[in-house]
Amino acid sequence: MKIARRWCTTKPAPSQKIGGAALDWPNLGFDFRPTHGFVKYTWKHGSWDAGVFEKDPYFKVHVMSSAIHYGQGLFEGTKAHHCADGKTRLWNLDGNVSRMQEGARRMLIPEVPHEMFIEACDRVVTENLDFLPPYGSGGSMYLRPILFGHGPQLGLQPAPEYTFAVLAIPVSSYYKGGLAPVSVKIVMDADRSAPLGVGNVKVSGNYGADILPSIKARAEGYPTVLYLDAKEKKYIEEFSVSNFIGIKKEKDGRKKYITPKSDTILMSCTNKMLMQLAPRMGYDVEHRPVEVSELNSFDEVAGCGTAVVLMGVKDINYNNEIVKYDSIENVESLYSLYRSIQFGETEDLFKWGSEISTDTGSDVIYTAPSLDETIAKVRGELLGEPGVPSPPQESVTVDMRTAEFEEDGAPKKKKASQKKSKKYVVSRKPGTNKLFIKKRGLNGAKVSSS
Repeated sequence: MKIARRWCTTKPAPSQKIGGAALDWPNLGFDFRPTHGFVKYTWKHGSWDAGVFEKDPYFKVHVMSSAIHYGQGLFEGTKAHHCADGKTRLWNLDGNVSRMQEGARRMLIPEVPHEMFIEACDRVVTENLDFLPPYGSGGSMYLRPILFGHGPQLGLQPAPEYTFAVLAIPVSSYYKGGLAPVSVKIVMDADRSAPLGVGNVKVSGNYGADILPSIKARAEGYPTVLYLDAKEKKYIEEFSVSNFIGIKKEKDGRKKYITPKSDTILMSCTNKMLMQLAPRMGYDVEHRPVEVSELNSFDEVAGCGTAVVLMGVKDINYNNEIVKYDSIENVESLYSLYRSIQFGETEDLFKWGSEISTDTGSDVIYTAPSLDETIAKVRGELLGEPGVPSPPQESVTVDMRTAEFEEDGAPKKKKASQKKSKKYVVSRKPGTNKLFIKKRGLNGAKVSSS
């Protein structure tokens, strides 16, 4: 299908800059905040239109729309990050668009073309740069693509019109404690989804059914709940809004990353990426049915998803019996590595991030260290395993106007800039001329890659 207009070259308005809204970025939480607007496309008479940018945060739809009466709608969740090199990147959009297309086929909704999905996300970020949390704040821009049917429709059948929209909302941690482990309750009197139902696609109704069990659990002091399979109440399905992960340490020193497999589980895009990353961290990955009786065998338990990234678990209430977990050190190491890739602090070996068309005028030249370098550092610092020694510190003067880097009096030509000279305290990687500014994150920003 031909797209009538492409947004990928759209530049932000001159008045906008990253973080221009000057919000309290580290304390945003995961709540709605007004922004400049959202992107909206309409499907009618067999094709999608070119899309518009809407400033008013409302849809005008017919009172008999199928999304309202019959739940013909689904959504996605992804993020954009301002990265260590000053660039802005969208995160794993290929995974999200594929999952939305799968859901659209199940719900008899016209699929959103891959190009249109990518371009919509690109444009909604460039039009809301003021609300993109700046690098170093720990925040990100949460993107919510939604797709639903509307138009006058009384009988149960596909809608005559559809809307695809992407919203952009600045966020920080999903839970107030961030990665701090939480208590979980297993729900025994409700099911998240039914066998042969729509639990494996991201339809709106799946989440509506979870509101009552989750609110009841919160009243008892449990921030989230864990569901079992509806048929036997024997197998672990997933948490309220995230997939389940169990970490097991074997006697021979090997570690296992175990996550449930079921036709009624919505496979998390984050989980898929962690399953790719875990083997490089030394884990054996098992994607299989997981019995609830295995809870006692895990050394650590976590939830994972786009919004939460990773959620540590300290105990699980199963029929009033408490299963406790004393550590989240391996969860923390996975979290640190994954986040360092998200924010461009580490090589994106799997090409999960895609740069968008914003020119932020970064005054720091940054080359991300390799994934294996960061893995060695994470294992050394967080797990006490053989890591890489910290390089010695020294100082270097960076003249950003003439773009010369002075290393022991020898200038190094770099990209021109209008910024004044700055003196940085840096670390030098042993055996090379690579210098690292000491910054937030696992590796810091490099000021030279010669």
